[in-house]
Amino acid sequence: MVNESEVKDTIQVATDVTVDHLGRIASIIAGAVRDIAQELGSWANDILEARDTAQRSRADETVVDPE
Repeated sequence: MVNESEVKDTIQVATDVTVDHLGRIASIIAGAVRDIAQELGSWANDILEARDTAQRSRADETVVDPE
């Protein structure tokens, strides 16, 4: 027969281990979300730069030679 103290200790250890692992998993997920957000920001910046370059190029083409 298992005594009550052993059951409590087992539950406490299992809870501590679970919380520890969940904390590590949450940290991994948070890091991944951060990395994804940075990559999306970089991608958006590249798109905006390409758009600005295209607009400047079109503007340069429409300049009329005064001669």
